Amino acid sequence: MKKLKLTLILSIYVLSCFSLLGQNYPFQNTNLSIDERVNDLVSKLTLEEKVAQMLNNTPAIERLNIPAYNWWNECLHGIGRTDYKVTVFPQAIGMAAAWNKELMKEVASAISDEGRAIYNDATSKGNREIYYGLTYWTPNINIFRDPRWGRGQETYGEDPFLTGVLGKSFVAGLQGDDTKYLKAAACAKHYAVHSGPENTRHTFNTFVTDYDLWDTYLPAFRNLVVEAKVAGVMCAYNAYNGEPCCGNNFLMQEILREKWNFTGYVTSDCGAIDDFYQHHKTHPDAKYAAADAVYNGTDIDCGNEAYKALVDAVKTGIITEKQIDISLKRLFTIRFRLGMFDPAENVKYSQISTSVLESQKHKDLALKITRESIVLLKNENNTLPLSKKLKKVAVVGPNANNEVSVLGNYNGFPTEIVTPYEAVKQKLKGAEVIYEKGIDFVTPSTNSKEEVSALVKRLKDVDVVIFVGGISPELEGEEMPVKIEGFTGGDRTSIKLPKIQTDFMKALVAEKIPTVFVMMTGSAIATEWESQNIPAIVNAWYGGQDAGTAIADVLFGDYNPSGKLPVTFYAKDSDLPAFNSYEMKNRTYRYFNGEVLYPFGYGLSYTKFEYSPIQVPSTIDTGNNAKVSVSIKNTGKVEGEEVVQLYISYPDTKGQKPLYALKGFNRVSLKAGESKTVEFNLSPRELGLVDDAGILKVSAGKRKIFIGGSSPTPTHSEKLPLVEKDFDIKGSDFIVE
Repeated sequence: MKKLKLTLILSIYVLSCFSLLGQNYPFQNTNLSIDERVNDLVSKLTLEEKVAQMLNNTPAIERLNIPAYNWWNECLHGIGRTDYKVTVFPQAIGMAAAWNKELMKEVASAISDEGRAIYNDATSKGNREIYYGLTYWTPNINIFRDPRWGRGQETYGEDPFLTGVLGKSFVAGLQGDDTKYLKAAACAKHYAVHSGPENTRHTFNTFVTDYDLWDTYLPAFRNLVVEAKVAGVMCAYNAYNGEPCCGNNFLMQEILREKWNFTGYVTSDCGAIDDFYQHHKTHPDAKYAAADAVYNGTDIDCGNEAYKALVDAVKTGIITEKQIDISLKRLFTIRFRLGMFDPAENVKYSQISTSVLESQKHKDLALKITRESIVLLKNENNTLPLSKKLKKVAVVGPNANNEVSVLGNYNGFPTEIVTPYEAVKQKLKGAEVIYEKGIDFVTPSTNSKEEVSALVKRLKDVDVVIFVGGISPELEGEEMPVKIEGFTGGDRTSIKLPKIQTDFMKALVAEKIPTVFVMMTGSAIATEWESQNIPAIVNAWYGGQDAGTAIADVLFGDYNPSGKLPVTFYAKDSDLPAFNSYEMKNRTYRYFNGEVLYPFGYGLSYTKFEYSPIQVPSTIDTGNNAKVSVSIKNTGKVEGEEVVQLYISYPDTKGQKPLYALKGFNRVSLKAGESKTVEFNLSPRELGLVDDAGILKVSAGKRKIFIGGSSPTPTHSEKLPLVEKDFDIKGSDFIVE
């Protein structure tokens, strides 16, 4: 009896302590495991409350003191779409052109610091609206298989290996290194086999071979799920093999949940569940579509209606409430891992203040990666760098003083944007620097010939014209209401530089006016005439808040360019297969059979590099690693950085195979005359090849290694140094898990 009374007194004491601390329920007890807390919370919800928590904009549950939360947020290359001023880094394709995985992690960490600061400040003021949460629907790791896709600018390029490496670095930086709490939750999108066209994304159905699926479209997703432990995945709008991706058992259950053991949350792309019954016509109505999506592991409906039908679906026996609970537990697990229900003093990331927004450290980081992203495509007769002693310089073109283009898409807004014109003017304080827009991107004005003629006449006495052209995120992007020559719906109908820009440069050349061409773009541009007739061409992407500074630094020699192309620059439209075909034949550097304008991995420097012979064992057993090394020397007169790239080809292999495949890269800095040894340790995953059934394995046979400053792709442009070496793999087949 005394023991019973003592137990009762202790129980009352513990409950009173919880009450004093505001801990009225076990899910509020931070001493319990996250699983215990989540299970307790979900057990207390009604069916209607559960379903409401499965929409991206979740309401508060006041009786349990659960605040409202909106899952939708963006941080593609800086925190996006808030009213806070933030650091804006180069568009994703530009960051990929830096080929710097360590720097990518630093950038992502800076972005999530700013995101945490905004979340902490906004929630302290009761702001729980869209774009203020900690669940970021980034990165976009779709393969940029076709340069016409308007959203390709959001990706890390056309190669699965490069995309996987950079994506892992971004996730690591964004999610932080705390053993208990996430700094932010990254999300790998759009799963899977998704890369345009934009105007059919709600209806198209992709059929690809097992080889293409596992060789091209899935490796980066596996990297992020299995190796980087990404918190979220977004399923795509399109259908795959007749089933919408967000309800696709093969993609969502057999691969994502079972093969890869993904335990995080899945969100639909916005409106994708509605597409089941409105566009794909695979389901009769919202309740069947919603139930199928949940059964297959889609936990959030980014939308306003479809998942509301889950209440009726449960009540009519289409789906069980227990199945709803599985999704709820995944969702609340993420929120608990973000520390949203814990005292601020327990979560180190809750201490990050708005002082980090646009901090000098972050600005310096933005300038650094913008510089590294710039790709020097042509530099005939050492036209660049330009002399700072020039007396009169004209900065001309639609992107010369355009603050919109440097920001890309899915962007935030910085306090200050530096355009190329402003940066050149600042760089050449003793010179006359004039600005003229001159022409638009595409459409000529009524009197364009007369206007261009008059402009060229005014430019005859300048020392150099810096023409800053290319295209704009106002022309290429996500499902846009654009229909103009060369562009439709956000995609491109031609990869050629718009004719009006070529005609303008032809007029400059005809008058023998020295001209440098700076391109801004999110995708590959075919510049056949320019590459033959303009002595210096620089590709600057959409470079973020300090794009102008970085461009001027490259043009005038304060930074030696070191960027490399993450996509192939083809010579002409006829090089491209049908846009709506997802077959990889004759696509990207890995499968294109012709000569290109500028190959994947390409980029010049103001110095020269020399590679020694490759060191690799002559024979390697299947299942073993291969240690490879090469020495590189800066043989020029200035310091420079080189991205050392390693590719493998498979001369003995029958059946489908890439011409070459990137399997390693390393960025090195070398002073003039300096040499360094670069080492690679290739695992069976890097040495393996996907067979026709989609199985990755290492088989016996000859391999060829290429190491150099570009891919081995045949090109019209200047050849960069490349060394090669054969070695043999012996033994029985080794299956790579």
